[in-house]
Amino acid sequence: MNKNEFFTFYKNKRVLITGHTGFKGTWLTKILLRFGAQVTGYALEPIAQPNLFELSGIRNYENFYHVTGDVRDLQKLKKVFQDSRPEIVIHLAAQPIVRESYKDPVGTYFTNVMGTVNVMECIRTTRNAEGTLAVRSFLNVTTDKVYQNKEGCWGYRENEPLDGYDPYSNSKSCSELVTHSYKNSFFSSSKKEALETGKPLMAISTARAGNVIGGGDFAKDRIIPDSVKAVKNAFDWKMQEAEIIVRNPHSIRPYQHVLEPLFMYLTIAMMQYENIKFVGCYNVGPDDSDCVSTGKLVDLFCARWNENIDLFPKVCWKSIVESNAPQEASFLKLDCSKAKGVFGWKPRWNIDMAVEQTVCFTRVWMKEESIVDEMDREIAAYLE
Repeated sequence: MNKNEFFTFYKNKRVLITGHTGFKGTWLTKILLRFGAQVTGYALEPIAQPNLFELSGIRNYENFYHVTGDVRDLQKLKKVFQDSRPEIVIHLAAQPIVRESYKDPVGTYFTNVMGTVNVMECIRTTRNAEGTLAVRSFLNVTTDKVYQNKEGCWGYRENEPLDGYDPYSNSKSCSELVTHSYKNSFFSSSKKEALETGKPLMAISTARAGNVIGGGDFAKDRIIPDSVKAVKNAFDWKMQEAEIIVRNPHSIRPYQHVLEPLFMYLTIAMMQYENIKFVGCYNVGPDDSDCVSTGKLVDLFCARWNENIDLFPKVCWKSIVESNAPQEASFLKLDCSKAKGVFGWKPRWNIDMAVEQTVCFTRVWMKEESIVDEMDREIAAYLE
């Protein structure tokens, strides 16, 4: 897709995003507002301090309606759907941290499974004034961790078994199944079926993205945010060197810059809106060469950071293995040939560029310069 197609399609479209106050949600909201969409966001207020949602200034943008709410609250969510009557819904709201899911499995399942049920129920029941289905295109964003991971050396394809190991991954597998059930039970998959059965025609897909990195991620228990925190702490205390602690340096993940999956989400939502033949499940990840170990990722971060230290501390890392640490997969890779074949899509920024952009953003933030301008710069650079 080129940028003109995005601008043409999304201008004045009514889009609802759940989880818009999160890292990915904030970037996605920013992009859609740049394209001229009318965006409604439904999410909890961000807990992390700092957080990208507040730094971005999006709360005060025109054509943006911010609603504080929990996807577990069906009645409030229904009211937001009725008030906004979105044409496109992108579901991001989730409890997204593996280690947190071990601490609170009930809360993780409740949010990630019943939250999806509630969103699907709102889509099923929200109608326009003339009685037609309001939502035309729905995308449920899950994760690369939905697959039954056998720790093999191949990338998982969309037709392989869903059976996430830990409560987070498994709850996202369940979210996929909920979406599939609602799609089969209440919505038609073709115009012919819609005419024959009376089921409303609505495009539904899921996107399974790899690990994202980028500026503005301040979440717990993620390697790049941990790296940023280490540098910021050393900077605040006027230390000469920052040390990053790495738990699992040999774990291999499909790392990609946050803008990569977001533009794929927008592509899927747009294409299936215009032609229902594009519905499906899609892996969204980097090329095989960019599936790297955590240790390699931190090496890249340190190398890029130390190229021009300026007023900042030098950075290095060391590995500390935790005793009795919760189970996390050591190898995970996606086969993204389906998305490439269907949409002609390919990643634009490799892992080196993803790290470079993350370092640039972090320095802007630490210098207390304009985050708004930096986000605009990165989006424009990606589109070009």
